[in-house]
Amino acid sequence: MIRFTPGNAIDLLRSGREFFPSLIAAVDAAQREVWIETYIFADDAVGKQIAEVLVRAAGRGVEVRVLVDGWGAKLYLTRRLERALREGGVQLMKYRPEVAPWQFRTHRLRRLHRKVCHVDCEVAFVGGINIIDDMNTPHQKPPRLDFAVRVRGPLVAPIVQTMQRLWALVELVQLERSEVPLFSDPIAIAPEGNQVAKFVIRDNLRYRRDIERAYLAAIRTAKREIVIANAYFFPGVRFRRALIAAADRGVKVTLLLQARVEYRLLHYASRALYGQLLDAGVSIAEYHRSFLHAKVAVVDDHWATVGSSNIDPYSLLMAREANVFVRDAHFADQLRIELLSMIETGTRYVERERWSSRNPMSKALTWVAYGVVRVMMGFLGYGGGEWFPKRKPRMRDEPTR
Repeated sequence: MIRFTPGNAIDLLRSGREFFPSLIAAVDAAQREVWIETYIFADDAVGKQIAEVLVRAAGRGVEVRVLVDGWGAKLYLTRRLERALREGGVQLMKYRPEVAPWQFRTHRLRRLHRKVCHVDCEVAFVGGINIIDDMNTPHQKPPRLDFAVRVRGPLVAPIVQTMQRLWALVELVQLERSEVPLFSDPIAIAPEGNQVAKFVIRDNLRYRRDIERAYLAAIRTAKREIVIANAYFFPGVRFRRALIAAADRGVKVTLLLQARVEYRLLHYASRALYGQLLDAGVSIAEYHRSFLHAKVAVVDDHWATVGSSNIDPYSLLMAREANVFVRDAHFADQLRIELLSMIETGTRYVERERWSSRNPMSKALTWVAYGVVRVMMGFLGYGGGEWFPKRKPRMRDEPTR
């Protein structure tokens, strides 16, 4: 069991406007090593700036290692930027590089989706922000919204060890000689603050359900309020039941979800769950001002999480993810204020009666998308009855059988 660790200083970083300056300052101050894991490393203004900082660090003798996802790199990391990093002394590797994109195998969906960094074993960053400009989204004017945390204190130790282990594993799989130990010695890091937190990952070996379990534990013990902000929200049966049970016992449950369409199939499939949640008294606020990329939550006045994991089959069943869970009233209040401000200024609530009375074509599109996703997940061997019940969630406007 992963336990909460005291003695940490954890700062909330809001989108790229706060994350990138903080990351750049930490890398510029690095003396020994810089490690970065990211799904996307884009060749845009931000990506070039981060690349320059990394090359500058490597030039003064700092060991710089960057691990990017093979699929994310295929989409965003150009050969020009990759060459600049390698020639500048940065050690760059790709997680599951795409060798034959025309061949489809289910294991190709097991991507590196987490966004993690540490510098000199002293400061770490965890969150949902890729190395990409917040404005780098088609047809978007307001910047993309996301969160990360800067961590100092004992919690940095498991972050460092997790990154070392994955780097060594990738080198081993790619038949390269590794100087990084697969299982490193314990790291002792002095306390930096008074916040209690834990670092939780999801992988396909030892930690398959840990992030989901951490969410469920908080939801099941909630007494007053749950606020979840998620870019791609398509929870399994257990997660939905936990939210419904919380609402039934009087907890105020609010979901802050994305209104803009990015991935059409998942967008419409996830809306098939709205009726069941609205019937139970769960509030759904759709954010429309810009793209919502957040993967965060606050429960009551003391529990919060920030990370890379969406609440959908991809994040909870397939990808490598990483979240920080914090037990601290001040941090939870900070994040809650941000989420409530987003709800107040940029959302429209989904009204239960209007949702149930929408036109038949909209209803049909929703359920066709849900059915397609269900068939796809079954074909890929993920989820099964645990993610999709034998009977679809009943919408308010459907008759009880």
